[in-house]
Amino acid sequence: MIWLSVIAFLTAAFAAGGVVRWAHGHTAAYGHEMPQRFHLGNVPRLGGLAMLAGIVASWGLGGLVSAFWGDPASLRIGAWAGWWLVALLPAAFGGMAEDATQRLTVRYRLLLTGLSGALAVVVLDLHVPRLGMPWLDALLLVAPWLGWAIALLAVTGLPHAFNIIDGYNGLAGMVALIVCLALAHVALQVGDRGLAALLVATAAATGGFLVWNYPRGLLFAGDGGAYIWGVVIALASLTLVQRNPDVSPWFPVLLLIYPLWETVFSIYRKLARGVSPGVADALHFHQLIYRRIVRSVFHEDMSRRMLKRNNRTSPYLWAFTMLTVVPALLFWSNTPVLMALCVLFCVCYVTAYLAIVRFKVPEWVRR
Repeated sequence: MIWLSVIAFLTAAFAAGGVVRWAHGHTAAYGHEMPQRFHLGNVPRLGGLAMLAGIVASWGLGGLVSAFWGDPASLRIGAWAGWWLVALLPAAFGGMAEDATQRLTVRYRLLLTGLSGALAVVVLDLHVPRLGMPWLDALLLVAPWLGWAIALLAVTGLPHAFNIIDGYNGLAGMVALIVCLALAHVALQVGDRGLAALLVATAAATGGFLVWNYPRGLLFAGDGGAYIWGVVIALASLTLVQRNPDVSPWFPVLLLIYPLWETVFSIYRKLARGVSPGVADALHFHQLIYRRIVRSVFHEDMSRRMLKRNNRTSPYLWAFTMLTVVPALLFWSNTPVLMALCVLFCVCYVTAYLAIVRFKVPEWVRR
């Protein structure tokens, strides 16, 4: 498993270096009027291409070793890993097409992530077998199509949730890396080595991208990178729960509650203002932290000043993520506790959001 992660890391890191060198003159400039833009200059947004290269190389090699050499490392990567790649490609290519052209509308990107979700349900037979509540579990037995619908929604929606939190150097990438390792840890606890191997390789590929993304900001993940994280993590979460009855279905929910609730709250916030949920704005939680909590940086060069302030924003959200990851790992089989922690996070998020909006953040937080 370690050698697989080394291959994923090196492949992604070298591919990212190639993208940085080549894409400066070949990628459409990101509009300066975009509200979510918090950098100066034209930075390539094809980090997803590098991560896809690392994932394909590591997953493919792991599958070949398992198939032709008798699986000496006990990776247990079967043909299903190839079908994971098939399900991943529509969303990944759609996101990278948007990164390269800036012309693929939200509607078409949603259709492509939906195609990835449909492939996951039809080809991989992924579904939600239980929800941890007797009456809902009974309903799933009577109407199994609800489990397929939830799986379709998860694979379709999670890529866009990661795209929403992908606003500053290292933010979405580190969240994805932490979540992948947490899922891999529980997969190893229940003996699912094949799933753990794919997740560790994905985390390593993300690390190879982060070499160029944080703190220097030479390469962005873009929509392609966010969609890759979302699809892989959604597939892994569904597979982990479906294969292993001991794992609570609320374990991945608590792990991912930050991007999930950010998405739900953003939709509510925009609808309350009479704005379409598909319209980008600069009022997400991480953007408020950038504007109202992170201290201003003094530097003669404006781009360097913005870059340093950008880099100081992400650690706040990494810590915020760990507040859910740690208890999720401690109580991964305890559904009532996980559900209560999900509710607690949502309450804390809204409280913190309102405090920032109303300028009521304690002084020690801003230091």
